[in-house]
Amino acid sequence: MNDVPRGRLKVYLGAAPGVGKTYRMLDEAQRRASRGADVVVGFVECHGRLRTEAMTGGLAAVGRLRCGYRGGEFEEMDAAAVLARRPQVAIVDEFAHTNIPGDGRHPKRWQDVEDLLAAGIDVITAVNIQHLESLKDVVEKITGVPQHETVPDEVVRRAEQIEFVDIPPEGLRRRMAHGHIYTPEKIDAALANYFRPGNLTALRQLALLWVADRVDEALQSYRAEHAIGGVWETRERVVVALTGGPEGDTLVRRAARIADRSAGGDLLAVHVARSNGLAAGVSHASLTRQRRLVEDLGGSYHSVVGDDVATALVEFARAENATQLVLGTSRRGRLERFLTGPGTGETVTALSGDIDVHRVTHERAGRGTLLPSRRRTLSTRRLIAGPVAGLVLPVLLTVALAQVRGTVNLTSEALLFLLAVVGVACIGGVTSALIASVTASLLLNYWFIPPIGAFTLDDPNALLALGVFAVVAATVAGVVDRSLRLSRRAARATAEAETMSSLAGSIVRGGQTIPALLERTRETFGMDSVELVDAPPDGADATAVPAGPGNHLVLRGRTPSASERRVLAAFAAHVGSAVERARLAQAAAEVEPVRAADRMRTALLRAVGHDLRTPLAAGWAAVTSLRSREVEFTPEDRDELLATAEESMARLSRLVDNLLDLSRLEAGVLTLNLRATALEEVLPAALADTPAVEVHGEPENLPPLLADPPLLERVIANLVGNAARYSPPGTRVLVTASALGDRAELRVVDRGPGLPANGRDRLFEPFQRLGDTDNTTGLGLGLALARGLTEAMDGTLTPEDTPGGGLTMVVSLPLADRTQPVRTPQRVGGAC
Repeated sequence: MNDVPRGRLKVYLGAAPGVGKTYRMLDEAQRRASRGADVVVGFVECHGRLRTEAMTGGLAAVGRLRCGYRGGEFEEMDAAAVLARRPQVAIVDEFAHTNIPGDGRHPKRWQDVEDLLAAGIDVITAVNIQHLESLKDVVEKITGVPQHETVPDEVVRRAEQIEFVDIPPEGLRRRMAHGHIYTPEKIDAALANYFRPGNLTALRQLALLWVADRVDEALQSYRAEHAIGGVWETRERVVVALTGGPEGDTLVRRAARIADRSAGGDLLAVHVARSNGLAAGVSHASLTRQRRLVEDLGGSYHSVVGDDVATALVEFARAENATQLVLGTSRRGRLERFLTGPGTGETVTALSGDIDVHRVTHERAGRGTLLPSRRRTLSTRRLIAGPVAGLVLPVLLTVALAQVRGTVNLTSEALLFLLAVVGVACIGGVTSALIASVTASLLLNYWFIPPIGAFTLDDPNALLALGVFAVVAATVAGVVDRSLRLSRRAARATAEAETMSSLAGSIVRGGQTIPALLERTRETFGMDSVELVDAPPDGADATAVPAGPGNHLVLRGRTPSASERRVLAAFAAHVGSAVERARLAQAAAEVEPVRAADRMRTALLRAVGHDLRTPLAAGWAAVTSLRSREVEFTPEDRDELLATAEESMARLSRLVDNLLDLSRLEAGVLTLNLRATALEEVLPAALADTPAVEVHGEPENLPPLLADPPLLERVIANLVGNAARYSPPGTRVLVTASALGDRAELRVVDRGPGLPANGRDRLFEPFQRLGDTDNTTGLGLGLALARGLTEAMDGTLTPEDTPGGGLTMVVSLPLADRTQPVRTPQRVGGAC
């Protein structure tokens, strides 16, 4: 047995039942059998589908195994019989099926299939995406239906072939409506639950993405086997390089946006660590934070080791078949880049080949460098390089001039030393210039002013020249230092102006919320946290800035300088404006319900006259006629007049009850008595006034609902009455009930004209009816009241299009928990 080559597995994968997996599987079996292959049907479930059953014709089949379990009899695949038959190909349906326990059988059918494959038998099987173990929870969230039968993803991934059987959601729903998947009594429930368009679209996308991952794995394996190093742009893969610097967050978000532009794009973050363990500017805390950010955005984090960062990045990108590479722009200045040569960005661009490289500009927001610091005019590097140059540069110039002694006069030598001092001033400022001036004066006196070789001055003119030299050097150094300070001050003022202009524009346009403004303030000034409070804190670890009446910005972290406090005050003023804007918007929102109530009251006054007058007039006329002594009525006429009066009073009573219930809902004084309610307890009374109703399913077998029985009766009666009103003559209103997870769904189906294209939003508005052309159609309170009562019982009422035409109203209510006590009466309210 061990010498037998393992059989090959082929899986037909579908997004939902009914897409045609079993049909395609049997079609392939017929084709293989026609070519002479020994094909046996191990187990196929046709679910009563005639076209699928026809595809089994002519195929050899192994008898099924009958198993008893808990008083019932079930059929399973006889795996032992298939092994004894030893065909070339076995057809096994429902790959994730759970076997009936007993007689040493495997718990799962996929384990039986593993035995067949180990025996050298090729297997063709089928499975739906909801049965994959990794997607079980996701599918349950989408459909609300828990999945009890699953198969490990790795088992399916090991298949030689995975073929996706696809059909658009609209086509699958049409197939369902035509009765090609389920029996007629199950169609409406299936279309209203599992086979909703949104559910099918989401399941289809899950299946496509899962298959795409499987195809990508096969592609990577093929490229590795054939040593293919070039980029194949079959899928967008964006690699972002992280250095551990504060700009990493910006780069990650930018790369994520690039990846999101392509459906199914991958985001990979990589950090190159030096093999010698030395890395300048690396913050492990920043890398940890950026790694969490990458994972939160759905990407993956990688760390590679390499001496040459640029080469390591490109090699990683090529190994991952990346299509785009995101880098931050260099933080080095132009002079430094000129002196030290091309940096990592330039080198990566040169080596990238067919990989697109994005050089992203960034702000070191975490350290507050958006606003230039006023404490220093020079960087730390220049503060160190200046004094060193002040000592070294005059010495080098002395060595050079000593080689050409006699060809250059004293004036030229002094000017050259002066030029060196000016250069040092440009590098390191006044202090460095003074060091260079003293060093140059001493060297000039000792080596070039007679008597040479001694620190003496015999010529008064030479003494004057040396003094002028020192004064000019100091003056030039001071001017250079002042210009640097003014330049930095101007840059800071420009940055402040641009920041405030951008912030003010976003406030005016309403483009930023208050939390976003607080976060921008924190990033701009490099603080640990920024919050908006009513009163400033007492502690000394925070900085408080007024932000309008009764509000303060509280910043925690470093202590801002005096100049930064001025900008902080402007920021706080903008935040105060945003708070005031939000307050006004809230006030306007509070006024809107009052205006809506006023509009509703106006509509009620316009409509109530006719709707109350009509039944009142009919009843009044009937009673007046009966009291008349001038006309002698026959018993039949008298009974008809009494029936008219009774019907008018009943109609008037229902109308008044609806108005009272609607007003109680809006006022929040409707009393609920929620308890476990059986549907058969409510249905007879709710359907009593509507004879043309057909109930499908078995409501008596439905678990009890958590509802208020009288209110639930009103909801059903209103919905059924509305459906009967719009149903064509001779057709019945269909009522079905089913359980879905921890909720029950009641559907009221009519075959009327359905909803107009723009009518769904106005369907539940009171005091109107869609499509009214006269004033005889009533207040239109039924659907508005039904929705309000349903939501008061923690339920939902949603409209759906009936397949083939019409409207289906779906009432969803929670099932009662028999272990919990009955709730006490409570008052509820809300807009309906």
